Amino acid sequence: MNQLRLSGRATLLSCAIALLLLGAAFVLPAPAGREIHPSPAMAVTQHPNIVLFLTDDQRSDTLGTVNGLVSMPHVQQLLSAHGITFTNSYVVNPLCCPSRTSILTGDYSHTTGVYLNSGNHGGFGAFNDSSTIATWLQSAGYQSGLYGKYLNGYVATPTDPYTPPGWTHFSAFSGASNEGGAYYDYTLNTDGSLVSYGSTVADYSTDVLAAQANTFIQTATAPFFLYFAPFGPHAPFTPAPRDAHDFTTISPWRPPSFNEPDVSDKPAWVQALPLLPQSKINKIDKSRIQTYQALESEDDAVNTLVTTLQATGKLHKTIFVFASDNGAQWGEHRLTGKIAPYQESVRVPLIIRYDPLTSTPRTDDHLVANIDYAPTFAELGGVSNLASGAEGMSLMPLLQSPSPSWRSDFLVEHLNDGGANDKVPTYCSVQSVGYSYVKYQTGEEELYDLAQDPNELQNVAGDASYASTLDALRAEEQVLCNPPPPGFTP
Repeated sequence: MNQLRLSGRATLLSCAIALLLLGAAFVLPAPAGREIHPSPAMAVTQHPNIVLFLTDDQRSDTLGTVNGLVSMPHVQQLLSAHGITFTNSYVVNPLCCPSRTSILTGDYSHTTGVYLNSGNHGGFGAFNDSSTIATWLQSAGYQSGLYGKYLNGYVATPTDPYTPPGWTHFSAFSGASNEGGAYYDYTLNTDGSLVSYGSTVADYSTDVLAAQANTFIQTATAPFFLYFAPFGPHAPFTPAPRDAHDFTTISPWRPPSFNEPDVSDKPAWVQALPLLPQSKINKIDKSRIQTYQALESEDDAVNTLVTTLQATGKLHKTIFVFASDNGAQWGEHRLTGKIAPYQESVRVPLIIRYDPLTSTPRTDDHLVANIDYAPTFAELGGVSNLASGAEGMSLMPLLQSPSPSWRSDFLVEHLNDGGANDKVPTYCSVQSVGYSYVKYQTGEEELYDLAQDPNELQNVAGDASYASTLDALRAEEQVLCNPPPPGFTP
């Protein structure tokens, strides 16, 4: 049981003031007459160590305080208090495998070719892993280690213990489930050897992987790239036994959008959803508690890794990025799971600690996305040329200044390939400063003014007062959604 509880402030998510720039560029200018000149104190380490800590299905609002209990206190003490917390952090496809391929490459799904977790357009089999941030950094002399979830559908066998290119050390879930990982009863491909784990307390996968990653930090020579990707808090939301009694007293989650009674403004696929029965509401309430519990072992892993970085003298020359592959719905708009274009699914936590640049903690509300991680790491590793074709942007300007020129929109994609469990039609969505626009394969549209309506209760696509905004976002969707998902007319 994690006994650490903090009384400090919780990080609050903020909505950007509604702003929409008409025109083709959609880029926010730097303040007039201002140039960014990093001070000597902001000088970055050449080829710093890089740690990417990626949780699985963690919502952006699970950091902070819930009913007086602090969620992930180590993250708040060791990362937020020494770093930048991004309050408008997103993924470009709210599903595990496509999100992770975007993280590895800096590209949208329409470029990676990975839209789903399985099938012709998804999973490990659809991904070309010959050129990723791992191969780029390895070419620059980095030692690299991946510990945890690689991609959905990844399977290693005794005759073919495939290790993707670019990884010096690799310990990944192999065939654990279609979701790509497990808490107990799993197999890891550890540097070409298949090692099976059981169901004892010592087999809890987050702890096993944290110990392996810790050894990597202790033994790696600089520079190194660590990609730590545990399974939690993904369903079935299994906490470590030591944490199984925490957060049981938190109040049920009931935002205005919970089990939304009037969905007449929503597209047909949402209108077809029945109101959640009490039995399902009970399951949501239970899984929410278990999510907070499962995050405690992830928080312990953060503490382990940061403490070791500090003890080995490596912390000051390490950039530590904490994020998740996608969010999840907790009953908003009658939904559970992910893949929907609503904020609960597409927003994720993002905290970056890099002591040469982030010694003064702050929040940042610029629009950032998971396609930005690889270009950032490439710039720090001195291989920006290898990421020159990436669709993401290096985050370094945001680490160096609170007000650089930056994007004001990006694309979110989803492909419905006819799977029985996918009720969401294919869509392209433009997330912009203050607005969320969605166009579905059905021709239906959604537009939400996030500054006025953060719960996305009122679709204003048909409101004449938003006509100019709608026209601008329609035009931008035509630009960004190119090429469109298979079978989709942008």
